[in-house]
Amino acid sequence: MNNLPSREQAWNILTKYVTTDHLQRHVLMVEGAMRHFARLYHENEDDWGVLGMLHDIDFELYPEEHLAHAPQILRDEGFDEEFIHAVESHGYGICSDVEPVTNAEKVLFAVDELTGLIYACALMRPSRSVMDLEVKSVKKKFKTANFAANVDRKVIQDGADRLGMPLDDVIRETILGMRECAESIGLSGSEPSSE
Repeated sequence: MNNLPSREQAWNILTKYVTTDHLQRHVLMVEGAMRHFARLYHENEDDWGVLGMLHDIDFELYPEEHLAHAPQILRDEGFDEEFIHAVESHGYGICSDVEPVTNAEKVLFAVDELTGLIYACALMRPSRSVMDLEVKSVKKKFKTANFAANVDRKVIQDGADRLGMPLDDVIRETILGMRECAESIGLSGSEPSSE
């Protein structure tokens, strides 16, 4: 992934195609997790963050054809084929046949669904915050199939297996990544409840 835009430039690109609050929040969660994992892997945090931010660039416009249009959108925006491969790989076995092979691709594959589960778990807490969320709470909800039922547990486990990390460790590190962006995703606990 060469010559990637700055975070601000990437956000400007994203918001041309992704305008809904919930999707913007999702990519910010994934970006936070990606930045955290990049530091663990001693990789470029900004590059991994841009990948996390732009991974769902075509989802709002083409929800039934997710990742079918992302390559052309990204080419038009000046991204190289390596970056496009990384974006496509997060849908492996779901809506893409591009397998995640690099560390960044494997992490993106693992945390994409997991951030949604962690977000749902945090909202259930009295604090409505990720700051006091523990791995055991997420693991309990992971095993409860009807909680956040749209989150594919098999994909999360497959992602952990691809990383060669125990699921508990992947959950812990993803929580830590989401804590770093807690304010921007509304999980810092400082916002008044909307209820």
